[in-house]
Amino acid sequence: MESGQVTLSALTKRYGNRVDDPIAVDSVDLDIRAGEFVTLLGPSGCGKTSTLRMIAGFETPTSGHVTVDGTDMVSVPPNKRPMSMVFQSYALFPHLSVRQNVAYGLRLKKTSEKRLREEVDTALTIMNLMPYAERAPHQLSGGQQQRVALARALVMRPKVLLFDEPLSNLDAKLRVQMRNEIRRLQKRLGITSIFVTHDQDEAMTLSDRIVVMNQGRIEQIDVPEQVYRHPSSIFVADFIGRANFLDATLLVDPVDGRARAFALGLEREVATHPDVSLEGEVLLMVRPESVILTPNPAADSVHGEVGRVLSAIFHGESVEYEVETDTGSIVALVSDPAANEIFEPMDTVSVGIKADRGWLLPVHAES
Repeated sequence: MESGQVTLSALTKRYGNRVDDPIAVDSVDLDIRAGEFVTLLGPSGCGKTSTLRMIAGFETPTSGHVTVDGTDMVSVPPNKRPMSMVFQSYALFPHLSVRQNVAYGLRLKKTSEKRLREEVDTALTIMNLMPYAERAPHQLSGGQQQRVALARALVMRPKVLLFDEPLSNLDAKLRVQMRNEIRRLQKRLGITSIFVTHDQDEAMTLSDRIVVMNQGRIEQIDVPEQVYRHPSSIFVADFIGRANFLDATLLVDPVDGRARAFALGLEREVATHPDVSLEGEVLLMVRPESVILTPNPAADSVHGEVGRVLSAIFHGESVEYEVETDTGSIVALVSDPAANEIFEPMDTVSVGIKADRGWLLPVHAES
């Protein structure tokens, strides 16, 4: 078996001793392959942090199992598990230098001085921290402190690397730089990594697979593109990025994952969720970038409804519109429009969608 395979089996956490106490994590099953980068994503209170803390050993499961390479970890204390964690707060010792912070875990393990120096130098070099080795943490920028925390985790040569929202204290530009650095490093070293965040952009750019959680349960596990384009529920569609939900009528039962539906004034063929059928209500999910706006309104094979621009927000690389139609308000995102192509509030436009990007969801998938 490859090193670093993590399995969660019916993992459950209830805070409190009564059966009616709330369940933070509700019978979660998850297989993480060795060397895989998996992100636990969801809103506050969804159970992602409790799940990570049970994997790390900082919380004891109410029931269920955490195994690494087939060995049950539930009874193993945190410091004996083949894991390292990078915390949101960095958790650096202010009175120790960068080198001493990175070496701290190896000293606790009574590593020989020769090997300790070699391992610390390697970690500092990988993280581009050698020029700062003798500095104190307060003499470093936020990004440099984060790299120290990462070096301290890596120097232990863990089978599994855990991240507890490690980028939330950084400014927007530095967050992008650090997440790219983390991903490059993880690919280079091949360490199984489990990353917790509520930030969809982080999840999309870092992950081999995303685990979307809601109310203690897993809503969807899939690669980023599938989670974005083919969400398993209305919750996932609404949480990942932005989405328009259009009233739709299914005209025939799906065949091979596709069906004809009537939406936004036109009949069109779209991809369908596996639970879509003629027996239930449906909504057509369309991402804002898949909405088409054109001047000189006229219903045709592409543009099915007339709308009125309510607002236009210029973002530089794109313009975001809110458009009012007879079937409700629709958000559209138009990339890099020419100055003379930007619509103004109160302009009348034709509203269409890229049918090949639509996704028909059953209304019950909201749960």
